[in-house]
Amino acid sequence: MQVPLYQAKAEFFRMLGHPVRIRVLELLQHGPVPVRDLLDEIEIEPSSLSQQLAVLRRSGIVVSIREGSTVSYALAGGDVAELLRAARRILTELLVGQSELLAELRQADVRPALTQGSASPAS
Repeated sequence: MQVPLYQAKAEFFRMLGHPVRIRVLELLQHGPVPVRDLLDEIEIEPSSLSQQLAVLRRSGIVVSIREGSTVSYALAGGDVAELLRAARRILTELLVGQSELLAELRQADVRPALTQGSASPAS
């Protein structure tokens, strides 16, 4: 039985749903990165990074490249980098909307105080 597309998408996003995996993908956007550099950037235990890289590798999102004793990782395709850029645009739009709402809420808090304050001296 074939998995419905919506379920496959949910599994895909669930696989992406770990901060270390997202950070790894961000670091790989500009080309292959040796594991030692990933460890320096992410600052987690090597075993934890290895587990997260294994998840990404099994999913087919990243590939490993061995050159001598150095193992590097790279994105398997450019679509993942585009997905991360799209996520950044969406988050930016959401945060702009939230900051506008916050500004409106703060302004609403100031208006009653001004109204009350200006009404008092006239009494």
